[in-house]
Amino acid sequence: MNENMERLWNKNYCKVMAANFSLFFAFYVLTPLLPLYLSEHFGATKDVIGLVLSGYTITALLMRPFSGYMVDSFPRKTVLIASFTAFAVFFAGYLAASTLLLFTIVRTLHGGPFGALTVANSTVAIDVLPSSRRTEGIGYYGLSNNLAMAIAPTVGIFIYRYTHSFELLFWIALIVAVAGLAVDASVRISHQPSTVKHHASTMSLDRFFLVRGWLLGLNMVAFGFCFGVLSNYLAIYSKEVMGITGGTGTYFMLCSVGLILSRLQGGKALRQGRVTHNAATGMVISLVGYTLFILVPGMVSYYASALLIGLGNGHMWPAFQNMTISVAPNSQRGTANSTILVSWDVGMGLGILLGGIISELASYSAAFWTVAAVNAAGVALFFLRTRRFFLARNLNNSVK
Repeated sequence: MNENMERLWNKNYCKVMAANFSLFFAFYVLTPLLPLYLSEHFGATKDVIGLVLSGYTITALLMRPFSGYMVDSFPRKTVLIASFTAFAVFFAGYLAASTLLLFTIVRTLHGGPFGALTVANSTVAIDVLPSSRRTEGIGYYGLSNNLAMAIAPTVGIFIYRYTHSFELLFWIALIVAVAGLAVDASVRISHQPSTVKHHASTMSLDRFFLVRGWLLGLNMVAFGFCFGVLSNYLAIYSKEVMGITGGTGTYFMLCSVGLILSRLQGGKALRQGRVTHNAATGMVISLVGYTLFILVPGMVSYYASALLIGLGNGHMWPAFQNMTISVAPNSQRGTANSTILVSWDVGMGLGILLGGIISELASYSAAFWTVAAVNAAGVALFFLRTRRFFLARNLNNSVK
């Protein structure tokens, strides 16, 4: 390792990582229990529960393109603190919501600051990273939300099992979010002059979506589609087709383990700037995982696919994020971040929608065969077109 290389784990980067863990912990500690809360406290039916909870995702998706514009147009620290404050305050709204209508309004609106916060925090993380370690640092940054996603649901279920108190869980989420806000408030970033006047006079699609990276975004839609089908229809497919009951929690835990291991395993390649290598490795591993899942039904292949998909996505995600940021000028880092997040969200949404339609018209097996086909198409697109597309537009000589 080069002794003159700048220090990756600087104080501000560690703070942003901790704040990112806090925001995702606060979100995921409630996620698996909200359907139960809506059913027990408001008597909501399954279709109403789905409608109430989907509002959060829709609002977050709608907010993200504007979040990129705001992060690039106004002082990033200001946008970060404002969005984190709103994100934390909405947890108090859950405590105050006394009717299903009020809860629905609070939950739907809560998606807005979440969408803005995820863009703002990841952009600030890039700002506080030393330029020589930025590619590697973006990869490690994802560990913080991977850990939260792996730990928080288990913690929430454990607390509820012994207390049966949703109010306590809402308080925990609020306190953790406020703690994350306090940590982010202490982060120091270099001054970013406001460019709002310039942007106002040249308003275009490129202020909300990184046009230079459109093919990277399209490729990410394909991979988001696959995970959208998997995450929403795994439990029912496992039960009805494979006869596996009660294994969904273990499946996603193994998926999270794979995500974490991949970030550690892929650190060297990212440190060397080999982002296309990491992307290719991740896509191929994921393709093997999805194919194994549908082609070889059985307990061993079922859980092995979880580890492989986690490993693959963990390699692929930071690589695509690095590539998207690398084709954007520094003044559009926020737009680049929102573009990759929106692309994933669009893919997830299409997966949820089309996965349900295919399952209804044909079968759940047909839906998962579609996943394998779409994943293979995404891999082919990368090797045939996206890799060259990126290299032709790359503005960062340290990545390849």
